[in-house]
Amino acid sequence: MIAQVINPQRFEWRIMHTAYAGHASVIAAQCVDEHVDICVAVGGDGTVNEVARSLVQSQTALGIIPCGSGNGLARHLCIPMEVKGALEIINTACIWSFDYGVINHQPFFCTCGMGFDAFVSLKFAEAGKRGPVTYVENVLKEGLKYKPETYTVEDESGTNSYKAFLITCANAAQYGNNAYIAPGASMQDGLMDVIVMEPFNMMEAPKLAMDLFAKTLSSNSRIKTFQARRIHISRSKPGAVHYDGDPIEMGTEIDVEMRPLGLRAVVNPKAIEDSAHPNKMVNALSSLVNKIIIK
Repeated sequence: MIAQVINPQRFEWRIMHTAYAGHASVIAAQCVDEHVDICVAVGGDGTVNEVARSLVQSQTALGIIPCGSGNGLARHLCIPMEVKGALEIINTACIWSFDYGVINHQPFFCTCGMGFDAFVSLKFAEAGKRGPVTYVENVLKEGLKYKPETYTVEDESGTNSYKAFLITCANAAQYGNNAYIAPGASMQDGLMDVIVMEPFNMMEAPKLAMDLFAKTLSSNSRIKTFQARRIHISRSKPGAVHYDGDPIEMGTEIDVEMRPLGLRAVVNPKAIEDSAHPNKMVNALSSLVNKIIIK
């Protein structure tokens, strides 16, 4: 389909396959060294993260052909979920600059967090199979026995303690699969949306779930939100965190900060950022692109 859809009058392209975990980052770094215009990640948010982390602060733009279970960043950038449609977006070469975040030196582009969502990400990774059914199974199974933790959060305005089911730092609006953890998040304002979900009972769980998919989570009484450029989180014991859905073990002290407009990415020129504030949008940068690498 690449050969059928990508415009040969505008692009030279080649396909490169990963051979091991982390190889996508190596390929993307080679793209930067070779001054490739667009490096396209074929996969889900984990693959997108591997590629994008090597492209930050460079002139090589990220493209996405979404083939994952959630596709949070692709959805936020209004990339079609069908391969042909995603390839047609690449043909436009409409490139904008976006913020990205860093959690203890690990870049993220959609969300990072700790608490229940990180715990479920860990169980999801251990399950051996992907998809929303597996994710929901883990949420229902583990949610009944998960114990909230106490976190101390320091930002530019001061320090607060929270007993929380989860804390999410969002650059983009959603986890993926149209689950909107931060409906108002913009990737171009230099700020993260911090979402604190307080402990809740099982009677309140259905309403929280509905709000998550209806873009109304911020109005739920169990949710506290604020914006920050950087935060420091302390917790009583080490444990799992996630960045773009990939789990990793971290210690008790966690720093999260935003890096403004440090990633160039191909977007849908016919659609604006779902959750962006128009007055904060940067101008689109459209240019003739003469070389493209498909990961």
